[in-house]
Parts: sequence; structure tokens; C-alpha cells
Amino acid sequence: MTSDVATTPPPATWSAPVRYAEVDQQHIVFNSHYLIYCDEAMGAFCAQHGILDEAQRLHLVASSLSWRASARWGDVVDVHASCVRVGVSSLVIQFVVSVAGVECCTVETTYVHALDGRSAPLPDTVRSALD
Repeated sequence: MTSDVATTPPPATWSAPVRYAEVDQQHIVFNSHYLIYCDEAMGAFCAQHGILDEAQRLHLVASSLSWRASARWGDVVDVHASCVRVGVSSLVIQFVVSVAGVECCTVETTYVHALDGRSAPLPDTVRSALD
């Protein structure tokens, strides 16, 4: 039996415990570590979508972060990564960072596909994996 309903793969998820070195004196995760968590989740996203080889040519050009709650030392952060926009040479990945189901931070990151230091159209393999 086949279905005519298109399905979207679930977001890639990366998880890890918050380490002591990632927190400030109040035991709250220091803001720059959220981008490191997103980099880890991007690796999981690319692996899940079979685009690890092409990912080396995806260059981060902008990130926007919005916080709602804090992750703390000893928490386990879950970062869900999903593609929210695909352009000619760029794509936008949304990362949702949560602890025990409570959203802490949302990050939107734009990546541009580059060859020889210049923007270039996304390869068909990347486009088909994300569309």
C-alpha cells in the first residue's frame, strides 16, 4: 500500500549533558556554547540527510539566537535541527535547544554553498536531500 501524502523526515537531534566548563558562576550555560551545540547538531543533520561530504562547502554566514529559558550545569540539552528554507545557493537551518522538553533557545543559521571562496548553487544532491 502506498500513500500520496508527502512525509518530512524528523529533525536531526543531537544531545549531550551540560559540562561544568560551559557554565558561568550561576551554573547557567554561557551564551556562546549554544552555537557550539548547533554546530554539533548540524553534523547530525548532515549525516541524517546523507550530505556530509557536501557540508564541508557550506559556510555559516549568519546566526540569530533567541532565548526563552536557561540550560544549567547537569542538564541534558537536546538540539533539534531542521531545514526551514532552501535557496539557490543557501539554506537556513533552525535549531531548537531544549532541556527536558522545555525550549531554551531557538537559533536560525544561514549557510551558503561556496566553491573557491565564492557563492555557488547548491548541488542537486543537497537540494534533493532537503526538498
